[in-house]
Amino acid sequence: MRLKRIDSINVLPFIDIMLVLLAIVLTTATFISQGAIKVALPEAKTAQPQSPAQGQKRYEIAVDENGGFFLDKEAVNFYTLLMRMDSMNRADMIVIRADKSSRFADFIKIVDALKERKLENVSIAAIKSE
Repeated sequence: MRLKRIDSINVLPFIDIMLVLLAIVLTTATFISQGAIKVALPEAKTAQPQSPAQGQKRYEIAVDENGGFFLDKEAVNFYTLLMRMDSMNRADMIVIRADKSSRFADFIKIVDALKERKLENVSIAAIKSE
């Protein structure tokens, strides 16, 4: 019996497997990245889920318990936050996530800056209590 020599390798099955693995990694990474900033939200009886309208951008401003500011999960100082607020549109949805242990003054600084820029489509994140 004579063996046939193989001059090339079929890489199509390998590419299929890699694409499936890529899809799994991207899906898993999306779920892991949610809630990357540790913020203990306050409780509210009237809390309701909010979602942006079609075509509406959503920005998330967070304040952690140490007074650190975050814009869309990126740590920023307050001056940088103000500069980014200048590029926001009035129709954009802005969600404020303030840790229940954070200083109230930090929350007021954010709300005041939003009002100065006439950004009034603002929601405050909270956990629904029973």
